[in-house]
Amino acid sequence: MPKNDAIDPELVRELANLVTETGLSEIEVEKGDLRIRVARRLEPVSVQVAAPVAAMAAPAPAAPAAPSALAPAEPVRSQPGSVPSPMVGTAYLRPSPDAKTFVDIGSKVEVGEKLLLIEAMKTFNEIVAPRAGTVTAIFVEDGQPVEFGEALLVIS
Repeated sequence: MPKNDAIDPELVRELANLVTETGLSEIEVEKGDLRIRVARRLEPVSVQVAAPVAAMAAPAPAAPAAPSALAPAEPVRSQPGSVPSPMVGTAYLRPSPDAKTFVDIGSKVEVGEKLLLIEAMKTFNEIVAPRAGTVTAIFVEDGQPVEFGEALLVIS
């Protein structure tokens, strides 16, 4: 059974460009024994709760500008005290559209206190404080999609 071990670098470049142009996170092509998968890691942009909603509507920067635009956000998201999302879903900072937020920057929280909700598969899941402290940053907007492991907020 002959195997074609030569991978065409031009094909890989073309697939990478296709992923970038279409906004896909990954693409996989299989032909005979050859299988190529190209994936990119998408980093969400951090936004404070006080930021206007219109700022979230701006499209993500083009691929060449993305590393420099995202670099300042990375240390903030990995700082001690960040609370990661336990699931993929939509984050809600308030119990209903006309209610006040569960917490704001500067709010003092206790262990087990409700911080926000994440809707996944039509189920609202309460995200509670894993530790007591003060909310020093909130990285998500009300109604924003979130990924597993994405930092939602920081409790110091």
